[in-house]
Amino acid sequence: MGKTYFIKLIQFFLLCLLVNSGMAQDGILLEAESFPEKGGWLVDPQFVEQMGSPYLMAHGMGKAVTNATTEVTLEKKGNYHVWARTKNWAPGNWAPPGQFSIKVNAEKLENTLGLKPYWNWEYAGQVDIQSPKAKLELVDLTGFNGRCDAIYLSLANEPPPSKAKALASWRKQMLQEPPAPATTKEYDLVITGGGIAGCAAAIAAAEEGLQVALIHDRPLLGGNASSEIRVHTLGIYGKFERILKKIDTEHYPNGSSKAKLDQQKRDDNVKSYKNIHLFLNWRAYDAVAKDDMVQYVDARQTATGERMRFQAPLYVDATGDGWIGYWAGAEYSYGRESVYKYGEAWDKWGELWSPEEPDNFVMGSSILWQTEVGETTFDFPEVPWAVAVAKEHEAVAGEWYWEFSRNDLHQIEDGEEIRDHMLRAIFGSFSNAKHQEGNEKYRLEWVSYLLGKRESRRLVGDHIFTFKDVVDKMEFSDSVVVEKRAIDVHYQRNLQDEKLPDFLSEALFYKTGRYYIPYRSLYSRNINNLFMAGRNFSCSHIGLGGPRVMRTTGQMGAAVGFAASLCKKYKVNPRTIYQKYLTEYMNLIESQQWVNP
Repeated sequence: MGKTYFIKLIQFFLLCLLVNSGMAQDGILLEAESFPEKGGWLVDPQFVEQMGSPYLMAHGMGKAVTNATTEVTLEKKGNYHVWARTKNWAPGNWAPPGQFSIKVNAEKLENTLGLKPYWNWEYAGQVDIQSPKAKLELVDLTGFNGRCDAIYLSLANEPPPSKAKALASWRKQMLQEPPAPATTKEYDLVITGGGIAGCAAAIAAAEEGLQVALIHDRPLLGGNASSEIRVHTLGIYGKFERILKKIDTEHYPNGSSKAKLDQQKRDDNVKSYKNIHLFLNWRAYDAVAKDDMVQYVDARQTATGERMRFQAPLYVDATGDGWIGYWAGAEYSYGRESVYKYGEAWDKWGELWSPEEPDNFVMGSSILWQTEVGETTFDFPEVPWAVAVAKEHEAVAGEWYWEFSRNDLHQIEDGEEIRDHMLRAIFGSFSNAKHQEGNEKYRLEWVSYLLGKRESRRLVGDHIFTFKDVVDKMEFSDSVVVEKRAIDVHYQRNLQDEKLPDFLSEALFYKTGRYYIPYRSLYSRNINNLFMAGRNFSCSHIGLGGPRVMRTTGQMGAAVGFAASLCKKYKVNPRTIYQKYLTEYMNLIESQQWVNP
């Protein structure tokens, strides 16, 4: 404690104030996600790497949400010009679905927002402010996913820059953001990604005495299994039943509200470990490697903008998209390999599983949704902006096969477009169904706005797990994950029939007995202190088809958590565990065998 502590505390609060509202002589920048009262608007941090920031979204499923509000302190009185960074997410010859307006001191500004395609600054209007403080409100007008990244107030009639690099530089200047985070925390192990794999890694490492940081960009743990996305966990437990039963789900229907029960179980169990230091609503934005070793991971609080640096001898990339490896320079793959690369040719029935030439096609992303039948009729707004996607398809519920992928769309770089395409598919298909006799009492109960991804980057390890490993029934000296689920690879139905909508998928199945994944597929080939667990483990496109489900990826997480404990014990990196301490490691894995009495 003492004088130094209080000086640092004051500096921290000043930094938070500057982050929440950037102030400079030419204007004031307000980050929408930092609004203290968000009303019915939600923070969406999924696409920060593409559009520059988290943002607020009015996800009302056709019913306008309550206003988001904040208060701003002004250095000068006068006539302020007001801009909002936003976009029309479904442009075309119809009224944009995501319209909203801004109020300042209860006065509605003259221009409606959310009208122009692409992220850009739209002019809201001018307002005379003579008080030192002003109340701002975001007013949703449609309930259909209007979005606001930031608001800029200026006495000069000049909008902020729009191009990505110039905007990023301007933003840092406005927020007076220092080059590096002000706070650094040190741990034995830093895990990024709080899905089932990340949670399992944290528990395994914590049980072996490691101090673990678990960084996750959502308020709830579980990733695709969370109550925000609601995919049930499939696969077997392998050697890790005790750990995985703390964090998995029952086999409820995908999209079911019963996910909330397993959510509570999962969050409580992870939080019960005092040496798991949980950072919810923190999103990693950088990882730096030197001499083939990750030096640190930087993360940002998704609402306040506070930044923090995380350092450790060891790191786990459980982000699904392989972000830590990508930033650190780890080798990775994306898309389908040629049929000749790994010998992933034909199954015993002669069906071709891989293309002649490699391409960028991968399994797609889904958005789950559910309806309920009420006691009275329920009206749903017209959605002309969704017709081009939904076409004539009718539905009153979704399932796993609501999925979108295209060879020319990248599941990361084009993630927002993919998500928005699925929203149009859902709203359009439901609207079509509502016009059919017998569906009058159906109402939307829940629609996720978070992408449930199946595949994107796959980091490369010392062993690349392939379809051939399954077909040949390969067993390894370092087999730490076991599965028997069929290889299950998806593709879009419209590839066979152009008349079908493009958001529904089919699957190729290859039924098999048990197959094994080696430890060597769970650490990076060229970044020496980086583990990976989850769908970004070292595998081919077809190799991912079976073990991508969450109990299997949870096995991966537990396996790397235990490996990290031996890395700490012997002060070595992941590869050395395989080279010098494999017997001890495998004995540790075997000791986890647990049978429910």
